[in-house]
Amino acid sequence: MRILFITSTRIGDAVLSTGLLRCINETYPDAEVTIACGALPSSLFEGYPNLKKIIILEKQKYNKHWFKLWKKVIPIKWDIVIDFRNSIVSRTVFSSTKYVYGPQIDSNLHKVEQAAQLMGLENAPAPKLWFTAEQMIIAKAFIPGDEKVLAVGPTANWVGKTWPAENFIRTIKWLTGIGGFLEGAKVAVFAAPGEEEGAYKVLQSIPEEKQIDVIAKTDPGTAAAIISLCNFFIGNDSGLMHSAAAAGVSTLGVFGPSYPHLYAPWGPHTCHVQTPQSFDELTDYDGYSPQTLTKTLMGGLTVEAAKKAITDNKVRLFD
Repeated sequence: MRILFITSTRIGDAVLSTGLLRCINETYPDAEVTIACGALPSSLFEGYPNLKKIIILEKQKYNKHWFKLWKKVIPIKWDIVIDFRNSIVSRTVFSSTKYVYGPQIDSNLHKVEQAAQLMGLENAPAPKLWFTAEQMIIAKAFIPGDEKVLAVGPTANWVGKTWPAENFIRTIKWLTGIGGFLEGAKVAVFAAPGEEEGAYKVLQSIPEEKQIDVIAKTDPGTAAAIISLCNFFIGNDSGLMHSAAAAGVSTLGVFGPSYPHLYAPWGPHTCHVQTPQSFDELTDYDGYSPQTLTKTLMGGLTVEAAKKAITDNKVRLFD
């Protein structure tokens, strides 16, 4: 069986689509899956057991990237095509069955539930990541032993949805301090290239012997493999957060000007905490522009609120 899976160029959305890859793996264990995605999330799919090939989609003028993909996949008779991008490719390739994202999908559902609706699944399969042997070798070099490790993602791709570094620092001290849920744990800090400044502020607040520096050190797939060896993840709404949840790690997502009803971390050991104000309330002021914003919009979310979310969900997160 040959399956074409067209998914996102963004890490978070790509991870949230992996529930369908889980479904394929469980339903059609011998299927060969070709995955078309952006360059950024491509490493997250390298360990998928059913992987035949990854085709990188690099955006080009006049939608030439879709034409390039079409030329690569049109010679093949596909058994199933799954297209999260609602592209012309899925409409023109030969396939017995097609699942194409479009207006039939309820856009108010969580992204994982939207994915399930795409294939007509009654129960939404949780996102899942698989890792290559090489990714796990690197991961174990960062986290070699059985010590407790707290993973932290204190940055995001937009400053507006970045919780202040000081709040992460206080929460880390509470979690890893005497009597904390992760008392004595080491702390692994993660960030993408370009996000180093805020991440190092958090890392440098931690005693040197407890620091694990994963700031702009790896690709997203390897970063997720490292997170998979940690005991708990706390971070902003980001691809790292979704990767942690999909790797089966207990996760607290910290939300501000974004939409948790669509993007909250998904899984049995996840929860989220949100600013008292909604996205619209946070951005409803004169002069607001996402392109020119230079400060966080998450100052209203207190450390105490994060502590309460963790404490209220301690069985879900730590047992």
